[in-house]
Amino acid sequence: MKEAKRKTNLPDDGYIPFNLDEINKTNILNSILILDDGSIFLGRSFGSKKTSVGEICFNTSLTGYQEIITDPSYANQIITFTFPHVGNVGSNNFDNEGNTKSVAGIVVRQYPTNPSNWRSDKNFNEWLVENDIPGISGIDTRLLTKALRKYKTCNALLGYNKKGEFDIGNLKEKLKKHPSMNGLNLSSLVTTKNQYSFSETLHNFVSTQHFFASSFKPKIVVIDFGVKQNILRHLVNINAEITVISENSKIEDIIKFEPDGIFLSNGPGDPSATEQKCRQLLRSLFQLKIPVFGICIGHQLFGLSFGAKTIKMPQGHRGANHPVKNLINNKVEITSQNHGYQIELKTLPECLKVTHISLFDKSIEGIKHKDLPFFSVQYHPEASPGPTESSYLFEEFLNLIKVSKANAKT
Repeated sequence: MKEAKRKTNLPDDGYIPFNLDEINKTNILNSILILDDGSIFLGRSFGSKKTSVGEICFNTSLTGYQEIITDPSYANQIITFTFPHVGNVGSNNFDNEGNTKSVAGIVVRQYPTNPSNWRSDKNFNEWLVENDIPGISGIDTRLLTKALRKYKTCNALLGYNKKGEFDIGNLKEKLKKHPSMNGLNLSSLVTTKNQYSFSETLHNFVSTQHFFASSFKPKIVVIDFGVKQNILRHLVNINAEITVISENSKIEDIIKFEPDGIFLSNGPGDPSATEQKCRQLLRSLFQLKIPVFGICIGHQLFGLSFGAKTIKMPQGHRGANHPVKNLINNKVEITSQNHGYQIELKTLPECLKVTHISLFDKSIEGIKHKDLPFFSVQYHPEASPGPTESSYLFEEFLNLIKVSKANAKT
């Protein structure tokens, strides 16, 4: 077989790094990745054997692939892992962050290896099959990442054929029909259908944390737009009584719990679409004037509720090593991030103040209300995966609740 000529840059009309007819004759590569700009990559299938479509993105984390794959914020997305060694720590029952079936697929450089870790309960490939998640390996993920950085949003199709025979025209037509992420309220796919209580504590190996044991046990209602389990564990860690409710709830559902604080969770999709659906709930919620803490899409919904606008980012922030500057104490935090939208600075209303910024691109990473007990961050202080140095924000939420209750008594 004649070796394809290597390219370093993708032309505007897409990239096919091989002779399809020659490759198909060999019946070696049985998976295909097609971008909506026409670029085509062939690779080796693993995980679930199926065709899947979604927005494609990349994550630069060196660890925590199971936590990333199970994060509900990745609903309907195909995740490209820039770190080549995926599968070496296997999978287990502790690292799931949500519904594992929400992600559309994964892209990796090397075919997943067998596990070599004391925490592994199951081979990574078996775990993917069990959770119906397709994957493609053998992809030049550096080249793919360079291509994705050109677009604010890019859909992709991940396909499988046992014989490596693909009807490219038909697959491209299927990809073309898939909607853009803009305008999609995907949180409806992952929000809980029934309210529930949560009491699981932080994992023992999170040694940097301490439990806030005291007689004060605040009631916190979590509005679930796709909440990660480690967020809930951190809320339990501040000795809170947690009730998780759906994004479809009404303000009366919240009031009946007599909450001391409200938490707006992370989640997938276009935040402006989610805000339109939940506008009445959010406006009524903020009128209660009890402490509110938001993360990720919860942060964006907070800003949108007060008149700010959100915009799609050039390539988003997804990784576990993003530097953020805290403008309140002038310190830098290394954070875990996963978002494709941001609050647009020029639209921020006078009542809101920027508290954190990204040191990569100066985008807004945190805001607070100047007069009311509401604050939020764009990044993930609960980590999982990633550093835990931003977990102090949960303690700040606890202190805000204490102050608010004390002021209510005077």
